[in-house]
Amino acid sequence: MNSKRFDRFKRVSLLCLGLFTSSPIVHADDWPSWRGPQNNGQSTESIAELPSSPKVLWKTKLGAGLSSPVAANGKVVIMDAANGKEVVHLINAANAEEVWMAEIDEVFSDSQGPSGPRNTPIIDGDYVYAVSCRGQLVCLSLENGFPVWDVNYVTDLGAKFIGEKGSAEGASRHGNDGSPLVDGPHIIVPVGGLEAHSVVCFDKLTGTVVWHSQDDVAGYGSPVVATIAGVKQVIVFTAEATIGLRRDNGELLWRIPMKTGFGRHVLTPVVWNDIVVVGSHELGMTGIQVSPDGDGGVKAEEIWVNKDAAPNFADPVNVGQYLFSLGPKKNVQCIDLKTGKIQWDKTGLIVTSANKAYSGFIVTGENILQLTDAGELILFEANPKEFKQISRTQVSGMNWCNPALSNGVLYLRDGLKNSGDFYAIKVK
Repeated sequence: MNSKRFDRFKRVSLLCLGLFTSSPIVHADDWPSWRGPQNNGQSTESIAELPSSPKVLWKTKLGAGLSSPVAANGKVVIMDAANGKEVVHLINAANAEEVWMAEIDEVFSDSQGPSGPRNTPIIDGDYVYAVSCRGQLVCLSLENGFPVWDVNYVTDLGAKFIGEKGSAEGASRHGNDGSPLVDGPHIIVPVGGLEAHSVVCFDKLTGTVVWHSQDDVAGYGSPVVATIAGVKQVIVFTAEATIGLRRDNGELLWRIPMKTGFGRHVLTPVVWNDIVVVGSHELGMTGIQVSPDGDGGVKAEEIWVNKDAAPNFADPVNVGQYLFSLGPKKNVQCIDLKTGKIQWDKTGLIVTSANKAYSGFIVTGENILQLTDAGELILFEANPKEFKQISRTQVSGMNWCNPALSNGVLYLRDGLKNSGDFYAIKVK
């Protein structure tokens, strides 16, 4: 592994050196990684009602890409495409002033999306972690954007880069889109490499490989870590299966085969008690029960499948045993995680003309905040009996963004195939 590949990075626009005099602390209201502080779309903040005209604190131009923003400690990190490169930006949350930017790889593009990054970066302590579509994982200094270590999925870990014209399970692919997960001293990544490098656990400070496991082609979702049936495990929705790996060494605990003609499962798994939920537009939504096997390990089995709840690429959220998701007909649904039964189904919320509907969901106390791909914010009750809208307002243009909610401010981007705007909007 080449951990000091400095020639891949071009320092541009370093506006502020020495801003950080001590290790930053991630606060409860920060949103430092994909789908928030717990990787599950759950915010520590509560929103009772949206303002009728949310205040735009700032708006700035952003290059193409589908990477979602993250925010911590008064700083925001976002990725985009600029001058043929995939770029990481660190900006001040208060005024959108850029602190630094770092180019991490050549840009990747395909016919169904923008020419730009799709992974969501991570802010963790003194570091920023990011992955390019071509599989370049980098650790950057939060202070100045300088490279600390990096690894390439193809040259260092044996992965085969699969672009749009490549093939995985017989279908086109869209690069490396699965965001990493930081867990304690480690960063866990869906690499998709062969020879047991499908999922790789690194020391987050040095880039040293701690363990690696399985041969699956990577999916597009992020791993999650949960203790189920008394065993702490990493759960990954690959392009071939849903798998549970022992957290400390990567040993395979269980596997539920799940293949589709497109070979590109997108969702990050949802875990509630001993049930893991994944889904795709071909398979439908699927509930998996994990239980002790009697020999100190665990076993898993499908307990329900609901084709009427088939998601595409919008990640659902749960409040207790109820899942709130975007269905196959631009419909918002509430699903019982125990049974897979649809509790209610609401159409007419998504009015976009796009072929593939999308929404970013955030749990905010007893309510759910939904950013539609038409740029509307909808706040509705996390009510399993019926859909109850609280408030609704237009905030942006077309987007496929999972917004970041931090200290009452929502950070989001718009623009699908081209450049767009990046917003900070006061919502409480």
